[in-house]
Amino acid sequence: MMAEQPSQQQLQSSPSALVSGGRCLTDEVRHQFPTLHQHVHGQPLVYLDNAATTQKPEAVLQALDHYYRCDNANVHRGVHALSERATWAMESARDSIQQFINAANREEVIFVRGTTEAINLIAHGIAESILQPGDEILISAMEHHANIVPWQLVCQRTQSVLKVIPMLPSGELDLEAFPLLLSTRTRLLAVSHVSNALGTVNPVAKMIAIAHDHGIPVLVDGAQAVAHTPVDVQALDCDFYVFSGHKVYGPTGIGILYGKQVWLDRFPPYQGGGEMIRRVSFDHTEFNNLPYKFEAGTPAIAEAIGLGAALQWFSHFRQHTLWEHEATLLYQLHAQLKALPGVKIIGNAKEKTAVCSFTVAGIHPHDLGTLLDHSGIAVRAGHHCAMPVMDFFNVPATVRASVAIYNTTEDIARLINGLEQALEFWQ
Repeated sequence: MMAEQPSQQQLQSSPSALVSGGRCLTDEVRHQFPTLHQHVHGQPLVYLDNAATTQKPEAVLQALDHYYRCDNANVHRGVHALSERATWAMESARDSIQQFINAANREEVIFVRGTTEAINLIAHGIAESILQPGDEILISAMEHHANIVPWQLVCQRTQSVLKVIPMLPSGELDLEAFPLLLSTRTRLLAVSHVSNALGTVNPVAKMIAIAHDHGIPVLVDGAQAVAHTPVDVQALDCDFYVFSGHKVYGPTGIGILYGKQVWLDRFPPYQGGGEMIRRVSFDHTEFNNLPYKFEAGTPAIAEAIGLGAALQWFSHFRQHTLWEHEATLLYQLHAQLKALPGVKIIGNAKEKTAVCSFTVAGIHPHDLGTLLDHSGIAVRAGHHCAMPVMDFFNVPATVRASVAIYNTTEDIARLINGLEQALEFWQ
């Protein structure tokens, strides 16, 4: 579940209680992110593009630097000291990730390049081991392209059918329609934990329970969730959970596929090459055990170590306090945006976290994003790889401001001031 959203009464009656505590801890956190302490176009940087990628703390930068300076070697099968140290560091990172998401076994934690590759790997496994013509894959109307396109390709190849859970004008899924879309031919439900375009927190635990009542496995896209809400894959009972390291304070080029062992054992390898084999001859190949069956070739060693460092670093803080701080910032941003003329917030779900998308009448989001950049404010402008969401709300694009644990009330004030200046400029 997401951190509880502070009520308007709480913020009005005691506006400093949560915020000051959050600010104190946020100052401690913020100090550890070198990128934040710079000027852009002559202005102190305000970084509100965290849904695209988060900045990296010193702990991650130091882990990457240490690997390349001291332990740079290929992992596994090496008998020299550097290889053994690199292997230990990478496999320790797998253990850290297992603990962070509470996976039952370390073998269920697969290193991939990111959320996109993880979903493609699952799509390949489903297509090769399960799908028959006429079978169905169920996704939602608010999915990122990475959780749409792989299933379209799989359905084309297997003559399966892609079905979509509709969305309501609030930016929430139609949970009354959802169970009606499940059938005896549904082979997988694939749904985002948190919408990257809207910030909507979907009730994935409830959806998983309903799907499992029908014998249907569930994939949860957690790319936007892991940095903003606790993730316990055993409590959720999801069959697959995927996320990218760079959205949770880790490096780019690394991600995680969690899968229940019963499914991963059933899936054929996604790629062939080194490490994913036990024995090879020209007549036959015997594949390796989990997790290595799905980790062909030299892995992203430094990035895996960096992701382990990021999650260990993040776990040292009072995460619920930081998430409450994020919720407060999001509430303040919503309230202040609503007071600006011509501003329309896209997506007003009751359960939201970290993301606020909006438009301003008469100003294209790309132009608005450029104007804000010249004030040192980094936001994202575009369709956010969620074109069906834009089509649903009948907008070409939105401006997306997304907060993280290191953002402050001053960042929100700078954004609002930048928007006010943009409105004056456009008039």
